[in-house]
Formats: sequence, structure tokens, C-alpha cells
Amino acid sequence: MTDTSTKTPLTLIGLGSMGTALARTWLAAGHPLTVWNRTPAKAGALAAEGAVVAASAAEAVAANGLVVLCLLDDASVGSALEGLDLTGKDLVDLTTGTPADGRARAAWAQERGARFLDGGIMATPSMIGVPEAGGYVFYSGSPALFEAHRGTLEVPAGARFVGSDPGHAALHDVALLSAMTGLFAGISHAYALIEGEGISPKDLAPLLTEWLGAMGFFAGTAAERLVSGDFTTGVESNLAMQVAASATYLRTAAEQGVSPELISPYLDLMRERLTADPAAHGDEDTTGVIKLLKRRAA
Repeated sequence: MTDTSTKTPLTLIGLGSMGTALARTWLAAGHPLTVWNRTPAKAGALAAEGAVVAASAAEAVAANGLVVLCLLDDASVGSALEGLDLTGKDLVDLTTGTPADGRARAAWAQERGARFLDGGIMATPSMIGVPEAGGYVFYSGSPALFEAHRGTLEVPAGARFVGSDPGHAALHDVALLSAMTGLFAGISHAYALIEGEGISPKDLAPLLTEWLGAMGFFAGTAAERLVSGDFTTGVESNLAMQVAASATYLRTAAEQGVSPELISPYLDLMRERLTADPAAHGDEDTTGVIKLLKRRAA
């Protein structure tokens, strides 16, 4: 039997795939857990595993001082908590949202007498409760709340506090997911190029993994250049060279009957950066594209 006497009790609102994975991990670790979901049927299996199923969101919130939310979106959070007494509650919002959502929800919670942490989950449900899988959660907002409940929050996955600005967890989350999206786009384009050529995707896969791993240095290099403002020192493959080479990527796509839509936006930005001032930007690496993105959105 698991000793629950020293384990922090908590409430979890939201029992989708991620919420259910979180719930099972806390239950397995011996934390007394109250759950509520708008669709009650999803709570049935958890009741059999020891969870207390609340009849309403109000009952769930009243049950414990620590309340974790894992819902569809920020609007769902507002709907679930609307009109409830949150005085003295510690709210941890693991619902995927934007930095603005996190900041607004933190102010909303403070107005209602609650402390607030926003979270960004860097894991899939199957990674929850599996330390070796490497999943973790970004947290931002109340430092005191984070420290008070750090042990409990670290049960499902690693906990990384990224500052008192409530928007920074979401910002870190979306920054990493955006990088992942670009990576997936490039991989998808690569597989499309070889389709019908008698090259097995299984043969290309290890080559892609090896090559993309070798190119991972760019994350650190770009960070150093953004801080220093020096985009040219030590550059081996400059912007002028990369723009010239990009024509080959586009011709190859055309020859293979593959739409370039997954890679052409980045290639277009490189070309725009170069043509704006070839003398100034030709010897840079591609870090300058980041500055171009910020200016174009202004």
C-alpha cells in the first residue's frame, strides 16, 4: 500500500489524454486526488484507481488547495472556473495557450485571491510518469507557489521554472514547438523528394537523424550571434552562398514533382535579407533572418 499521509492532496480539472496520464501518475505516487471533467464518463476508470470524482467543478476546487487545470484552451479554463471561490487557492494551469493567455489568466487569478502558475508541457501523454523519456514542464508565474509544490509538480515530469512573468512558460513551450514544426517540415520535404525513386525511407531515416543532429550546432551559434550582434565572424557557409545554393533545392523539387511550399518561405526570407544589402549581409550566416522576421511583423 502507498502511504498517502505525507503526500500533497490536489485537484485535477480536465481528463483528456494528457489529464488522464497526469492523474494516473499522481495516484500511483500516492497523492490524494480529486478529479472533475465536463464529460463524467472519463472519470470512471480513475475512480477505480483511487481518485475522488467531484460532482462539479465547484466541488473539485473546494476539495483542495492545489488545483491543476489541463483543458482544451484558455476559454475552457475560464468557463470551468467562472463564479467559483478561488480565495487562497493555488492554480496551476497546464492548458496550452499563448503568453498573453498566461499573463491575463494570472491577473484574473490574482483578482480572485489565488496564486497562479502557467505551464507548458514538453511531453506526450505516453512520456508522463516515465522519467527516462525526458519529458518536462515549463512553469512561470508565482515563484513561491512553484517552490511550495515543486515536489508534487515533479511527479509526472520534470519541472523547469522559467521566471515570474506568467507568459514565459507558454513562450518557451511555443518556441520549442515552433522549432519542432520547422524540423518536421524539412523532414517531410526530404521524404517527398525520394518518393518513387527506389530509395527506401528506412534507408534515408538514419541519414536524416545523423545530419540533423550534426546541424544542431546552429541553435547555440545563433544565440551567440544574437547576443553579440556579430553575424559574420567564423561563418563558413555565408548567406550569399546559401541563397545561391537554394536555387538547386527548388529545381530539384520541381524535377521530382514536389511542391516547395514547406521550405520556400525560409528560402525567400534568406533571399530578401541578402538582396536588401548584399555588401552588408552577404558574409553573414542565416541568423539575420530572425531580425527580418521581427521587422516584418511590426
